[in-house]
Amino acid sequence: MNTTRSIVTLALLAAFAGGAHAQSEKTRAQVKQELAEAIRSGDIQAPGDIGMKLNELYPERYARAQPSSLTRAQVKAELADATRSGDVVAVGESGMKVNELFPERFPAPVATATAKTRAEVKLELAEAIRNGEMVPAGEGGPRPDEGFAQRYAKAKARSHSAGA
Repeated sequence: MNTTRSIVTLALLAAFAGGAHAQSEKTRAQVKQELAEAIRSGDIQAPGDIGMKLNELYPERYARAQPSSLTRAQVKAELADATRSGDVVAVGESGMKVNELFPERFPAPVATATAKTRAEVKLELAEAIRNGEMVPAGEGGPRPDEGFAQRYAKAKARSHSAGA
């Protein structure tokens, strides 16, 4: 009686184990492909005891893929420019860009100014002189509007009311 019970129990266990194994038969290539997709989409557990997936922890890194309007050549050109300017994330856990970690290795970013005509620049200069916002050439110290605030109060009031 005990042997029959043991045999039946073993047979049931073998049947359940065999059924579970038969359901998960995938090729090595399929498993590798699923793993690559999970890594790409962030659908894997984050390291540590957090208990969250990477795409839950860092949703900005795993945004839904939008079809790109750029060609492969354009993307490669953008990557080359970013690499040249250091505008890529550095290796490691800092999360900083390479040009932030090593600013001496890269040229300073060029600020693009709005183009003004010569006449506009001359008008701004004349207004700055009139308002006392320019330090006279060769002199140091405070600006005239800071040292003689009462003298330039009217001119500032006029320029601020005209600009508003």
